[in-house]
Amino acid sequence: MAGTPFTIPPEKIPRHVAMIMDGNGRWALSRGLPRLAGHKAGTENLRRVIRSSVEFGVKYLTIYAFSTENWGRPPEEVKGLMFILEDVIDRELAELSKEGVQLRHIGRLERLPPNLQEKVLDALDATKDNDRLVLNVAFNYGGRDEIINAIQHIMKDGVPPEEVTDELVSRYLYTAGTPDPDLIIRTS
Repeated sequence: MAGTPFTIPPEKIPRHVAMIMDGNGRWALSRGLPRLAGHKAGTENLRRVIRSSVEFGVKYLTIYAFSTENWGRPPEEVKGLMFILEDVIDRELAELSKEGVQLRHIGRLERLPPNLQEKVLDALDATKDNDRLVLNVAFNYGGRDEIINAIQHIMKDGVPPEEVTDELVSRYLYTAGTPDPDLIIRTS
């Protein structure tokens, strides 16, 4: 019926949606633009995805934005991606907080420039009490790296090998306490 708002029964809304942001650079190149223009356009689309997730009642949204393998890209592109992350935090943090979005980082912060590490940590702290949507931002994240990190921490904690279970490993992952995704979208 024309003019009727689009509604989805609550039981059909995925609890956790994950998005692999892929293809932005190729999208830009296919239009004769620099790769970074595509990455910027991707962040603009992301704003709509976050708003829609809040509106529809998605509880967890995970964005895979920068993998550990992305460090192998040309230095200017990596620098540009760092700038985009910083710019998004500067421009969007207040609005995200107002919308009830809790930011979480998954991955390692160590390789990020110190000022960006601090900005990320401040954003996480500023939104830690929000509860409408948990937005996991995977930045400097890799699946294998996450497993290595979990194993290292399990070993540091002196857990005997026979006590290592699926449940235990889950508690050591970056996403501990977050349900597995119900829907995974690869944007390419």
